[in-house]
Amino acid sequence: MSDEERVPLAHRVPDLGALELLLAVARHGSLGRAARELGITQPAASSRIRSMERQLGVALVDRSPRGSRLTEAGALVTDWARRVVEAAEAFDAGAQALRGRRDSRLRVAASMTIAEYLLPGWLIALRAERPGTAVSLLAGNSAAVAERLLAGEADLGFVEGLAVPEGLDGAIIGHDRLFVVAAPAHAWARRRRAALTPEELAASPLVLRERGSGTRQVLDSALSRYGGLSDPLLELASTTAVKAAAVSGAGPAVLSELAVTEELASRRLVRIPVAGVRLDRDLRAVWPHGQRPAGPARDLLSLTRAPR
Repeated sequence: MSDEERVPLAHRVPDLGALELLLAVARHGSLGRAARELGITQPAASSRIRSMERQLGVALVDRSPRGSRLTEAGALVTDWARRVVEAAEAFDAGAQALRGRRDSRLRVAASMTIAEYLLPGWLIALRAERPGTAVSLLAGNSAAVAERLLAGEADLGFVEGLAVPEGLDGAIIGHDRLFVVAAPAHAWARRRRAALTPEELAASPLVLRERGSGTRQVLDSALSRYGGLSDPLLELASTTAVKAAAVSGAGPAVLSELAVTEELASRRLVRIPVAGVRLDRDLRAVWPHGQRPAGPARDLLSLTRAPR
């Protein structure tokens, strides 16, 4: 038979439910008892047996007032059915083992702001739902998160920036604003004129995150029409380091609103308004293209969207 003429196996072989019914009939010698074991009605069981007989083209069960007896063909088909059902049970056990191995760990990669200020709460909530799942967190900038996911080193990622990195799918889970901040003693914090112009911000050396970070991407894009960013005063690899430098008076910085709430409330930092430029960004969950999160990754994703 050519490939074009070959009938798919699923159309020629009874389904597992029908084979399990046949095995139950062989065990009990009664269609009614077999139906009760499987939780179906006797008419439904009879209909399923007749359908299987039509499909195979042979009689499988002789029915009489004294019970149901397998025909010679039925006994042979039952032997085959037993092997198929045992193979299916082994398949199911293997699939469960794979799910268990998947569900036993979760590898998360997150950009620094999300890793420091949002993920701890999400992971505490996930721990309550999945106490048996071991979670590892890889923190880096948004570009590093994308690299981890594409290399298969993380199951779910979180980034801040303007778009979903190439090769990934994603979903927006929140929004964030970037604030220009400085120590109270800095000249910007003491000036009487209300707001900086975009040109002033672009021309001033700042304490910044490194290239590849979501913060840097947004800032570069927002100020590109105003001559682009000046060379950084300091270029640091974490939000905490940038904030510490700004608090110490090293220079003004651009930081997530999430990162500076306490410092602004205590006046260790002052927000410097900037006129005519928006420094907003989306917070995204991301994963490799076509690989929708499953298991613990799916559960963590759902927690990021829960009301807070």
